[in-house]
Parts: sequence; C-alpha cells; structure tokens
Amino acid sequence: MRAGNSRHIVAAAGNRHEYTRAKAIKALREIDAAGTVVTFDIVARAASVSRSWLYTQPDLRGEIERLRAHRQRASDASLIRRLEAANERNRRLTEENRQLREQLAHARQPPRCQTPEPAHSGGPPPRSRFGNDRALLTGPWPAS
Repeated sequence: MRAGNSRHIVAAAGNRHEYTRAKAIKALREIDAAGTVVTFDIVARAASVSRSWLYTQPDLRGEIERLRAHRQRASDASLIRRLEAANERNRRLTEENRQLREQLAHARQPPRCQTPEPAHSGGPPPRSRFGNDRALLTGPWPAS
C-alpha cells in the first residue's frame, strides 16, 4: 500500500460511518413518527445495520432507550384508561342486572286483586268428601 492512499481510506471509512448513522437516524425518526414501538431490533432492521453497532453509538442508544421508555409510559396510561372504562361498564351492567332481577321478581308475583286459579282446571269438578254431591245441593228437606 502506498503511503499517500491512507487518507483516502480513512475518508471513505468516515463517509461510510456518517452514511450508516444517517440511515439509522432516518429509520429511528420514521419509526417514531409512525407511532410503533421503538426497539433496537426494529431500528436495526429498518436501517439495515446491526444491533451491536447501534449499541456502540451512545447518542442513538440513548434516543432508542428514551423513546422506548416514553412509549411504555404512554402504553401504561392507555391501559389504565381502558381498565377504568371496563370497570365503569362493569358497574353499569351490574346495576342493570339488579334492576332487571327486580323487574323479573315483580313480574312473577300474582297481582293482589286477582284470585289464584284453581289447581284442577278442566275436567269434572272435584267430589265432596261426603260422596253425595247431589244431596248436598238439594238437601234432605222436602221440596216446596
């Protein structure tokens, strides 16, 4: 290798490094703008760089960790809101069930002004315990 070419190799390596950083930063911004979860793996795949390279870049590493933590806090807040909404819906449904049970119990009770139907509807009337229903109706006295 000639002594004069080393500066070109160093310059090419520096250009490649800056190009790789630019790809990683662009991918990081796009992922963040899309609102998806930011992880080292996702950024590495989007930027076509290795995860180990991302870990060696302190500023990129710090930004990925910051965005990941921010998304996690937002996710926690979202889960809390969803849980509160589910609890409120549960309270409303419990109250509605209570009201429906009361209505059902009220509907099953016979009205107070109506007498209950006889248990032997249909067929001949029941016989008296004396055996002779006709005698009870006419009586033993002579007809006038």
